[in-house]
Amino acid sequence: MLQAAVFDMDGLLVDSEPFWQLAQVDVFSSLGVKIEQKDTLQTMGLRIDQVVEFWFGKQPWEGADCATVTNMIVARVEELIKEHKPMLPGVCEAINACEQYGLKIALASSSPMSLIQATLEALSLEDKFSAVLSAEALRYGKPHPEVYINAADALGVAPQACVAFEDSVNGLLAAKAAQMKGVAVPEKAYADDARWAIADKKLTSLHEVNQQLFANL
Repeated sequence: MLQAAVFDMDGLLVDSEPFWQLAQVDVFSSLGVKIEQKDTLQTMGLRIDQVVEFWFGKQPWEGADCATVTNMIVARVEELIKEHKPMLPGVCEAINACEQYGLKIALASSSPMSLIQATLEALSLEDKFSAVLSAEALRYGKPHPEVYINAADALGVAPQACVAFEDSVNGLLAAKAAQMKGVAVPEKAYADDARWAIADKKLTSLHEVNQQLFANL
């Protein structure tokens, strides 16, 4: 019996992936890293400090340390989200469906808490989540399940009674490792990835979230 829903943020609630990609290309290029937008897909769904370490391992730069570079990228993404407010289709409807089904609602993101708060404020979603969790300070981000287990704990619900909504394979792996039901809402360009097979359900948008979906999970 489902008791709670846990939402990812980037790429699910907010169309921020293009901003992450743009910020990475801008900042890394300024450091002399040879990177194009398509290269950022290699690290999609990972925590941004892990992304920075990934690129430093491949193409080490001199000057700014990894923590500084991480902060530079996050600050740029915050600016872009505040400016464009890019909420994805079906977000409010999906949250309303969860409320009508009687589910507790949490957010579990790999993003830093400062960016989570800025995003929820920009989209006027601050009061929609009973618990908001970041993997920022955890030993491991997604695909490790810790942030999802912490979300279930914060809601006072067993992970097995939760459904997680994710747009990335790394996020879905984290949810499934936490023993949650996993609903994938991938961007159209990546919808045919064979790895979505581990999802309990795959949707084309959050508009498809309804009472019947919950009843069938």
